[in-house]
Amino acid sequence: MENIYAPRFQNEDAAREHLEALHWPMGPVCPHCESKNAKRLPPQRGRKTKAHPEGVIRKGLVQCNDCRQQFTVTVGTVFESSKVPLHKWLLANHLIVASKKGISAHQLHRMLGVTYKTAWFMAHRIREAMKPTDNEPMGGPGVAVEVDETYLGRDKTKPKSRTPIQHMNRIVSLVDRATGRATSVVFTESFGPANVSALLFTRIDRASRLITDEAKPYIAPGRQFAAHETVNHRTKEYARGDVTTNTVEGFFGIFKRGMRGIYQHCGQQHLHRYLAEFDFRYSNRSGLGINDAERADLALKGITGKRLTYRRTDALAA
Repeated sequence: MENIYAPRFQNEDAAREHLEALHWPMGPVCPHCESKNAKRLPPQRGRKTKAHPEGVIRKGLVQCNDCRQQFTVTVGTVFESSKVPLHKWLLANHLIVASKKGISAHQLHRMLGVTYKTAWFMAHRIREAMKPTDNEPMGGPGVAVEVDETYLGRDKTKPKSRTPIQHMNRIVSLVDRATGRATSVVFTESFGPANVSALLFTRIDRASRLITDEAKPYIAPGRQFAAHETVNHRTKEYARGDVTTNTVEGFFGIFKRGMRGIYQHCGQQHLHRYLAEFDFRYSNRSGLGINDAERADLALKGITGKRLTYRRTDALAA
C-alpha cells in the first residue's frame, strides 16, 4: 500500500491538485457547458454563517468565460457539496480500493476522524464511483466467460422457506477469462431460462465460450453462444481440461469473506453497491498489473457524472 502520509492524503490543496491533474490534464473544463474557455479565480470568501462568522475561504474556484458559471473540480461528482475535506475523501478512497476484502465504515470513521454516519455515507459514494461506465459485452470470439450464482443474506420480498437458498438474495457473477473483468448483479427475477437469457445476451458477446455448472436455466441460452460447456458439480466434477468455474468461484470466495468478515450486516437495498466495489477491485487487481495507487486513481476518475445524496426516509414520506 502506498504511504498514507503522502501530501494528497494530508493536505486539501494537494488533494485538489491531484484530482485536477486526473480530471483536467489539459486545463479546467466547465461541468455546466463543457467549455474549456475558463479562468482561475483567487480564493473567495463564502457567505457568513453561525459556524463561520467570517465566511469560509473557497479555494480552487474556476469561472467559465462562456456560461459565466463558477465551479471547482468536485462539481458534478460524488464529492460535490460535501463538507468533508477533500484529502479525507482521497484517503477513504485509497483505503477502500487497497483493502482486498473491504474496510468497514467503523474503521474508516476511526481512521479519518469523522462520524460513523459520515464514514458510512462516504463509503457508499465511493462505491457509486466504482460502478462501471463501460457497458461493452464481455468475451468475444474464442474467449471463455464463466457464469455462476451464489446466495447471500435474506431477500425480504420472499417468504421464509425451510430451504435457505429459496429466501436468500441470488447473485449472478460473470468473469471474463481474457481480461479478468468481473460483473455481478443481484438477480431479483425468477431464475428461469427467459430471465437468464436476458442477462447473458446483454452482458456477453455470443461469439464467446460460455462455461457454467449443470444448472438447467443455462441450457437454452447456452445454445446461442459459440459453445456452452459445463461441469457437473452434483457428481463432484469441478474441472475437465480448461472447462471449470473455479475462476468465478474464487471471486465468490473473496466476496463472501469480505461480506461476512468485514461488513457483516448489509441491507438488501445496498447489496448492488457492495457488488460494484468487489467487482471493481477484482477487475483492477494486482494480478492484472494494477497497483494500489493506480487502482485508486481509476476509482477517482469514475466520480464524474454520478451523484448519491442522503435522504431520510421520513422526509421522503412527508
